[in-house]
Amino acid sequence: MNYLEVKDLHVTYRTAGGEVPAVRGVGFSVEPGRKLGVAGESGCGKSTVALALLRLLPSSATLSGEILLDGEDVLTMRWGRLRAVRWVGASIVFQGAMHSLNAVRRIGDQIAEPILLHNTATPAEATRRVGELLEHVGLPRWRARSFPHELSGGQRQRVMIAMALACEPRLIIADEPTTALDVMIQAQILRLIDRLVGEQGISMMMISHDLSVLADTCDRLAVMYAGRIVEEGPAGTVFAGARHPYGGALSAAFPRIGDPASRRAPSGLAGDPPDPAALPGGCSFRPRCAVAEDRCAEVDPVLWPAGPDRAAACVRVLTDEQAAEAGVPGAAATATPEKETSA
Repeated sequence: MNYLEVKDLHVTYRTAGGEVPAVRGVGFSVEPGRKLGVAGESGCGKSTVALALLRLLPSSATLSGEILLDGEDVLTMRWGRLRAVRWVGASIVFQGAMHSLNAVRRIGDQIAEPILLHNTATPAEATRRVGELLEHVGLPRWRARSFPHELSGGQRQRVMIAMALACEPRLIIADEPTTALDVMIQAQILRLIDRLVGEQGISMMMISHDLSVLADTCDRLAVMYAGRIVEEGPAGTVFAGARHPYGGALSAAFPRIGDPASRRAPSGLAGDPPDPAALPGGCSFRPRCAVAEDRCAEVDPVLWPAGPDRAAACVRVLTDEQAAEAGVPGAAATATPEKETSA
């Protein structure tokens, strides 16, 4: 049974200019002890999804769909039950450790807080548990007396991971856990996360811009664009051979070790993700897509099968027979005369 299952999640923000759809029908699942990576540019809805899982979004957000955590819908939980689930059922490592930690409280007190709130631990037991957690993430016990400004970026990130582990949750949501860290510290944090998940059988959802990091760390990968998942499948397979043009562009943006051509001329992607308040008709990626077809302006793609255990929201993954069954125009039916001549 999946520990986390998200079904048709929609998140809409109320703004002065009207309602803005930030997440549009997202669905995915995470099995116990497995790691799901979520990739995409800034503004694609990744962090909104992460915060929605524990209902941490502002009051201006309206949510619909289902978020099943161990079979229980987070969106219908009463406030008391929701507080009990946070930290214990699932916890989150927020983006930007320096801004997530309280600057005027010692880190030991901050790690102990959820332990004292959710467990029947005494202060002495909580202090002992804090020391164990710090050692577990590679920090000495005496660091419990430090303030956040006395720690390096990597050490603060380790503190955030220790806090996420404090109440032994079954799911950790890591939102850009290696952002703003140098390459060496980033590698240490990723190895730490991988070890903790393996040792404790924790489920994890990790968000990042970096497909290469997710491919190396996670079991499965979901690529988001304009509030939707546009590709999903085994992490290494999606990274090495994306079926959606956006997933391919993200993968090509990172040079590969041993490939001089990619190192000297990494590919980029022109433009920016669309404004959620003014999405283009048809496929949202069409204005930036180098292989867009005429029918892309007519079809708003959904996730279609794109290989063994894979799916992609692109008409190009469909054969003409599959397109006909899905009610999608075939490639030949919408080709312009110029394209037919050049073919």
